[in-house]
Amino acid sequence: MLKKSDSYAFLPNKDTIMSRDYDNDRIHEVMVETINSNMRDEGYYLDTLQPDVLIYVHTMFDAKADINANPVYTDYSYYRPGHYIGPYYKPYVYENYFTIQRLSGDNIAQAPYRESSLVIDFINRENNKIIWRGTSSEEIETRRIEKEVRNYVDEIFKKFP
Repeated sequence: MLKKSDSYAFLPNKDTIMSRDYDNDRIHEVMVETINSNMRDEGYYLDTLQPDVLIYVHTMFDAKADINANPVYTDYSYYRPGHYIGPYYKPYVYENYFTIQRLSGDNIAQAPYRESSLVIDFINRENNKIIWRGTSSEEIETRRIEKEVRNYVDEIFKKFP
């Protein structure tokens, strides 16, 4: 269970949205800014050395792939330092992100895949277990993408435990 006043940092994701309909850097920048704002509002603080909670975001703008598993069991795409990290993540990434290769989670709600959506996993760094998964039932519209991404992330945090 999540508790207030914990520290957090991000795990970098495969953060390239291939579709030319989207500005990859700007979407991720807005997403990271909005998550940071919500985490501060929830009483969390950034700690890239020894965070209690790791945040991993699945961006669903391209491939039609199902990330749903219950229990969750995930292999990450990075196994070593040097994994490309976009500039929007760099100040917020857990410094030893490459040590987190597999995650599991019991009783994690399945998140149905929707195009133009996000799934945010909150992970206990000590045991690599997903402790909460957030998503929204809405789809992110492309006309006002920055506003839509902010609203989408804010909607996810309304359900935050």
